[in-house]
Amino acid sequence: MLSSKLGINFINTWALLNFLIAKLKAKKQKTYDYTSQVSGQDYVFEAIDDDAKGYMTAQGKGVAVGDFISLQNGAEIYHYQVEQIEYYSNPSDMWTAVLKRATSAF
Repeated sequence: MLSSKLGINFINTWALLNFLIAKLKAKKQKTYDYTSQVSGQDYVFEAIDDDAKGYMTAQGKGVAVGDFISLQNGAEIYHYQVEQIEYYSNPSDMWTAVLKRATSAF
């Protein structure tokens, strides 16, 4: 009986430890605000599929797949999620990405 209780406690502790390790390793999604930037000067965005997707080229370190980008077109603010991204070798903080319109509320 004691060995089965120890076994259950070990399993519960092990599961909790694995959960905590996974949470620590999980990358937090960041949001990058380009609404105050000038389109065509600070970045280039080419919309496709009726603004559902787009290609964007800009500079900035740290942007990764899964992150969000906020863009402004006139009075409208659009939120996109990075689906693919490639960084240039020179300058190293310049990137081109495929963005998908975010459906979640901000």
